[in-house]
This record gives sequence, C-alpha cells and structure tokens, in this order.
Amino acid sequence: MTSPEQKKWRLFRTYLARYPLWCAWQVTYRCDFRCRFCHYWCDEMGRQPEQTIEQFEEGSSKLAKLGTLLISLAGGEPFLREDIVDIVRAVGRWHFPFITTNGYHADKHLARELFNAGLWGVSVSIDYDDAEKHDQARGIEGAFDRAVEALRIFSEARKYPWQRVNLMSVLLDDNLDQMEPLIQLAAKHDAYFMVQPYGILKTGNKRFRYRQTSDVGQFLLNLRQKYPNFLSNPHFLSRFDAALNGGVPNCAAGRAFFNIDSVGGIARCVEFRPQPVANLYQDNIISIMNKLRRDNTNNRCQKCWYNCRGEVESLYHISGLIKSLPTFFFDRGRPGQKSDPTFSLKSAKNNAINY
Repeated sequence: MTSPEQKKWRLFRTYLARYPLWCAWQVTYRCDFRCRFCHYWCDEMGRQPEQTIEQFEEGSSKLAKLGTLLISLAGGEPFLREDIVDIVRAVGRWHFPFITTNGYHADKHLARELFNAGLWGVSVSIDYDDAEKHDQARGIEGAFDRAVEALRIFSEARKYPWQRVNLMSVLLDDNLDQMEPLIQLAAKHDAYFMVQPYGILKTGNKRFRYRQTSDVGQFLLNLRQKYPNFLSNPHFLSRFDAALNGGVPNCAAGRAFFNIDSVGGIARCVEFRPQPVANLYQDNIISIMNKLRRDNTNNRCQKCWYNCRGEVESLYHISGLIKSLPTFFFDRGRPGQKSDPTFSLKSAKNNAINY
C-alpha cells in the first residue's frame, strides 16, 4: 500500500496537473433508511448490479494514473456491502478513501477493520440534535441513537492520527437552529462537523430547501469561528446565500470532480449519473478525462452546492486553499489536536512513486 506521505505528494501533483481531485464512487444504491429528502431507497438504481472487489482493484489502479484522489465511497448505504472493508483496502492502496454512512450498522469490529484497511475518514449523517426529529426524517426508529453511537465507535477506533471522523449534516428547511447543538455533539465525541445545503436535484422537491436566502453563510461562518471542530471550508460556507438564491455558477463538475456509479459509469457528478460519458472499465484514462472535460464545457448547471462540489472548488481559490492545506497535509485527525506537519516537499519527493 502507498504510504500516507506518498499519497499526499501524489495528491499535490494531481492538483498541479489540473486533474480531478475528488471522485464520488457509489458502491451500492441499496439503502435500508427511508429518508424524506432522498429517493435512492425507492428508485430502480437500488436494483442495479454492483462492482466486484476485482473491479474496484482494477478501477483504483486505473485512476492512480492520474495520481492520488480523494474518493468518497458512497451509496445508498455503503455498509450494506458485506465486503466494504475489502473495497476500502482496494481503493486505499493508491487513494484517500472516505465513507459517508447513516451509522446504523457500525460496530467496534467493523470500525477497527475499516481503519486498519486504510480508511482516511468517515462521516456519520445526523441532521437534528433531537432523536425524534432525526428518526422521523430518516424514517427509522432508533436512527439517532445508532448514529451517535457510531460517532463514538469510530472516534475510539482510529488507528492513525490522520484518520478523521465527521458529523455530516444537510441544511434543510427546518434545522438551521440545530447546527450549533450538532457542532457541540460532534465535539463531545471528538469529531469534526461539516454541513451542506439540500439540493433539489436529489428529489426534485423544493419543500426541503431552506427558505431564507440571506445571512445564512455569515451565520455559519460565525459558528466556524466559534468552534474549532467546524471543518467546512469558509469559502464554501460563504457561498451558501448564493446557493439558496438561484445557485452558484461555473460548476467544475467533470473538471475538478466526477462520479462513478455502481456499474462503473462515469458522469460529471452524482446527479447526472443517468447520463454517463464514459465507463471506468471500458475506456482508457485519457479518453475518460477528455470526455469529462468536454462535458464540463457544456455544463451550465447551478442547482447544487453539495460539499463534493463546493469543498473541492474552494481549493481553486487562494483563501480556500490556505484554509484547507492543514486538513490535507498535516496529520490532525482529531479536533483541537496540535498539528504535526509530517508533509514537506523534500520528504514527499523522496518518497514519491512514479506512475
């Protein structure tokens, strides 16, 4: 497996070469939750075939020709894959694998196996600091308690200082006042906090979008100044008002980030997965990049401000890049932990792998 230092240098080279930094890779569309603001659990994608471990190994190696990527192993619910540890190991050989989960299936044994396999970080989804509200929104009794327990389990199971645990929230129509208590909940379990606004592309339903279109960004930025475990990039947060009031233009989907669906189809982003431009297993990497870049030139969409878009685009603004550098290049997996700068250009060059 490529060492963390080597992967950090390879990620830096990926950035300089202007290849995509972020990839959302759906391991399954199956989900046992019934979230009111998502339809994956009831659409036909949940019945699609899924990739094998051998395919994840092949695909990870092919993507490594670009360098190292930040790869979100997403769903559906990733933990419904019984081989999720093997998937993390296959992707983690070259890249930084992350997982977003509802936390319901987490246990100590799984958490330890995932971190031992090279998991870089895990995000547990919680949208309310109120068990009843969270359970109602997720359609599963006990969802809140299991998610909070997952935060504790993953926080205690970390093996290396660079492994991160996040509490991830979606800003909905009725939970802005829940952000501060959720930040505090994350801190209680030695976890970071991140937030993204609900996007109507997920369901086409505007009902769950937060109605206020001003001062939301500043409200979140004030919270970020107050709480050191609030990890979301300030440039990303500063555009929340624009995102809620017509959208943020100049989407970099296909250029800075892209999506791989559960059968290897490649699209510029997760919401355009029904319109793949290439396939991970059928096209060579140069052809994939060329097709994604061509698709980006026709991209006028500004209907989302997910963190897979906004956090990555923040890296192409000087203030956003400066704020993110400690996250990527210092081994600080726990909020408040003193940064240990283990990355330097000299040492990274000495450890870099040619590809």
